[in-house]
Parts: sequence; C-alpha cells; structure tokens
Amino acid sequence: MIDQTVDLSQYLPILLFIGIALGLSVLFVFLPMGVSRLTGAHNPDEEKLSEYECGFPAFEDSRSQFDVQFYLVAISFIIFDLEAAFLFPWAVSLGETGWVGWIGMMTFLTILAIGLAYEWKKGALDWQ
Repeated sequence: MIDQTVDLSQYLPILLFIGIALGLSVLFVFLPMGVSRLTGAHNPDEEKLSEYECGFPAFEDSRSQFDVQFYLVAISFIIFDLEAAFLFPWAVSLGETGWVGWIGMMTFLTILAIGLAYEWKKGALDWQ
C-alpha cells in the first residue's frame, strides 16, 4: 500500500508570504486614508472636486454633446510619446543597425512630422 498522506507543513512559507502580502496591501491602502482623515487633509471643496482631466463635467447626461478637442490632443500626445519610446532603443542599437537603421528611423520620423504638420494645418492643436 502506498502512503498518500501530504505533509502540509511545506505550504507554511507560502501561506506566511500570502498573509504578509495581504496585510501590507491592506496597510498601504487604508493607512493613508485614515491618516488623511485624522490630520484634516480630507477637506474637499468645489475646486478640488472640479474636473481637471476630461475637460467637461463627468456626471451629466451620457447623450450630451461635448467637444472632442481634448481627445484629439490626448491621441496626439500618445502618438508622440510612443515616438519617444521608439527613439531610445533605436539610439542604443544604432551601432549594430548602421545606415539601414538610421534610414528607417528617419523615414519613421518623417511620417510623424508630416502627420503633425497635417494636424497643425487642420487646427486640431488649437485650443479654444
């Protein structure tokens, strides 16, 4: 007969790790909220509660019209942020890629510059 008993003491380090992680997570989430309540940092006023990211009040009718200008600028920011993310690995590997890598990146930057000029000409960057 084969002994099929399991030694559960092998799981004790994992359970301790999960318990410590759960305790620290709860501590890092709820401790700052409690401290801010006790020290008076929680003092909302109209300026603190105003919309600052989306550009229009968040709690209105979902079918109301709004200006898409914010989203155009946000998409432009993401595009040029990704451009910067591509420039760093290209610059690091330029010694190995040589002229082919340089020409490829200049083509990429030219396409982005043409897109920026088009966007500028269409007035997508004008903020009213």
